[in-house]
Amino acid sequence: MKTPIKFSAASAIAVAMLATPAFAQTVKDDTDFDGVYVGGHFGYSAQSSPRGEGVVFDTNVDGDFNDSVLNTAGLNAFSPGFCRGSARGNNADAGCRQDQNGIEYGVRIGADKRYGNFVIGALVEGSKSEAKDFVTAFSTTPANYTFTRELDYAISARARAGYTPGGGILFYGTGGVSYGRIENGFRTSNAANSFTPRNTKDWSWGWQAGGGVEAKIAPNMSIGLEYLYNTYTNDDFAVNVGPGTAPATNPFLLRAGQTDMRRSDPNFEFHSIRVTTAFRF
Repeated sequence: MKTPIKFSAASAIAVAMLATPAFAQTVKDDTDFDGVYVGGHFGYSAQSSPRGEGVVFDTNVDGDFNDSVLNTAGLNAFSPGFCRGSARGNNADAGCRQDQNGIEYGVRIGADKRYGNFVIGALVEGSKSEAKDFVTAFSTTPANYTFTRELDYAISARARAGYTPGGGILFYGTGGVSYGRIENGFRTSNAANSFTPRNTKDWSWGWQAGGGVEAKIAPNMSIGLEYLYNTYTNDDFAVNVGPGTAPATNPFLLRAGQTDMRRSDPNFEFHSIRVTTAFRF
């Protein structure tokens, strides 16, 4: 995660820790976290792409993405390499724009049960993130090939367990499964070959884990801060490269007349920092 994100997260948590005693003063007579609630969240998604991510190729279309795209001289047609981001130009020297972090929002319904100072519960949540994850490959032509993905929306089910010292404050950890619709995209400056994407919108399983703090500001209402790590397995999206108007000597066509390409990292990962609210019945 980038330094500004870390600073923002630390600042937000510090503010919450200082503010919760003030919130709790208004609800000294109501300290339990028990029963059914509905609520929502609004926050920020920050990308967590691996530094070594690139693009991999299957030049004989056998399902094995461990091939190199070679030209007629036997040289690597993608020797300029890869970058984590969106291409600024046709060649690697132009560099890449960074992944796009963005807002996220959602709604939830859950239930808690309090046992003394301990609280256990579960929730179901629907959410959307506007963050985008890019990776780009550069060929010697020169040309760029950029893959992108984002979370269209997700349904998640998490357990949570926490501790309340009293005074209307709850500290908790949470984790569970998530099922998300990943929207994949592709663009290139190569106008010679044909490019056919497969599985652009892919339902993917994943999981979430994190924690937070929640504070009562009224007998039946609370607000809080929450952090989540999110990861989804997204390995079905691929792009088939065909002849188009390219000659048979085109590097993509030399082995089988076509090539499949996809991202090297199958995992779509991001961090969430959220403000939450809940209304209890």
